[in-house]
Amino acid sequence: MVLVAKRLEAGQFRWPAIRDGVIRLTPAQLSALVEGLDWTRVRGVRVPRPTSAG
Repeated sequence: MVLVAKRLEAGQFRWPAIRDGVIRLTPAQLSALVEGLDWTRVRGVRVPRPTSAG
């Protein structure tokens, strides 16, 4: 469990939906949320798995 407190100068946090009593965020989304950014705009980038140079 993590408790984070942050005072916003203006505006408000945009919280994700709560499902089954849980908010799920990726580490990047949590970082954006704490920084006061729009976490909904954070997307993961899929990196293809390297193949052997066999």
